[in-house]
Amino acid sequence: MIIKRKPTRTISGVTPIAVVIKPGKCPHGTCLYCPSLNVPQSYTPESPAILRARKLNYDAFKQIRARLFAFNAMKHPTDKIELIIMGGTFLSYPERYQYNFIKRCYDALNDKKSKNLQEAKKINEKAKHRCVALCIETRPDICGEKEIKRMLEFGATRCELGVQIIDDKIYKEINRGHTVKDVIEATKRLKNAGFKIGYHLMPNLPGSNLKKDLRLFKKLFSDSNYKPDQIKIYPCQVLAGSKLAEIYKKGSYEPYSLPELINLIIKMKLSTPEYCRIMRIMREIPAKYMIAGTKRIDLRKMLNEEMKKQNKKCKCIRCREIGFVMRDNPKLRIDHKIFIKKLIYKASDGKEIFIEAVNKGDVLFGLCRLRINKDKILMIRELHVYGPQLEIGKSDEKKFQHKGLGKILMEEAEKIAKKEKCKKIFIISGVGVRNYYKNIGYNLKSPYMVKEI
Repeated sequence: MIIKRKPTRTISGVTPIAVVIKPGKCPHGTCLYCPSLNVPQSYTPESPAILRARKLNYDAFKQIRARLFAFNAMKHPTDKIELIIMGGTFLSYPERYQYNFIKRCYDALNDKKSKNLQEAKKINEKAKHRCVALCIETRPDICGEKEIKRMLEFGATRCELGVQIIDDKIYKEINRGHTVKDVIEATKRLKNAGFKIGYHLMPNLPGSNLKKDLRLFKKLFSDSNYKPDQIKIYPCQVLAGSKLAEIYKKGSYEPYSLPELINLIIKMKLSTPEYCRIMRIMREIPAKYMIAGTKRIDLRKMLNEEMKKQNKKCKCIRCREIGFVMRDNPKLRIDHKIFIKKLIYKASDGKEIFIEAVNKGDVLFGLCRLRINKDKILMIRELHVYGPQLEIGKSDEKKFQHKGLGKILMEEAEKIAKKEKCKKIFIISGVGVRNYYKNIGYNLKSPYMVKEI
């Protein structure tokens, strides 16, 4: 069997592996738009990740080993792995299940079974397949201090919150089960703990409209209570097995037309600041489960083509990063003269400093995301050098990893720490990146890498 390689899989410098948890009910019940189809909540039986997981009985170890095999067959590097835990509200599952699931993930990367989670993480620091980032999806109301402490123990570095829309009236109508206040408090707690934060957003929900969707989207970046680092835009779809399907059939809900949706999301893209990354637009839902709403899986491509016709540019991280710029403009001559740019903004009662390594054309080669809290603790929430992934210890003149750019960004962060009179720098680090930070003077004071200034 020939497995076709998809270059975009590792174009941002890491290899993502989605691991799906076993099916389980959300504690609050079921949202109006969410299907119930005997698979993990909000997914369908034939979604790609679910198909793979079901065949392996949702076993974390087997899922990861199978994905590593597939990536190797596609000639993708697999030494820098980003794990993404998918399939419902993982942090609401029994704690024993959570710890065992995460341990099995590390065991699979290490190709060795450990006595406990701590041993598995220690082995992974020098393993062939290192976990450089770990993402957990959760609800804003299941993201308290206990859950955050647990995520840090797991080695998580990123958290995605199911926000959908910041409107309590709509939350009640769709049976979301949490409030806007929960979103604000979870966001603040996560930022103070050093996490990179993603929001899942859902335009076209019952009770909303085009004008409200755009207004509340803009509020996410104008109101300091929010300001996520990443977003995923998943337009509401009427899916088989959902209560929304019944409402739609009665004529009480009407999705936006495709032209309306394209126009709305273009406005959203143009309203997204440069410190935020639009990770995805549209979910991979098989057409047979879709009753109404857009069925265009290639919606992002359509948006980009329309924006090009209108001579409009999105300034989010994904649209500017070197790998995607090279992919989308193969004949473009890239200016390799890089300079450092800083953006300072307030968010969740702290000062955020976004450091970018860009060229004159604003092509993004790397970034460092800092947060300074009121108690003068400087937290590095993200360090990332972009471009097609290179194996650890290797270099390539045509690629941009392992060129020393990460160290330059770290030096800028340390200069800022001294200027702001911060005594220590804390880094939320993936287990597989700890040795990198140790080599530049940081020590592990679990769960962070720490250096005194």
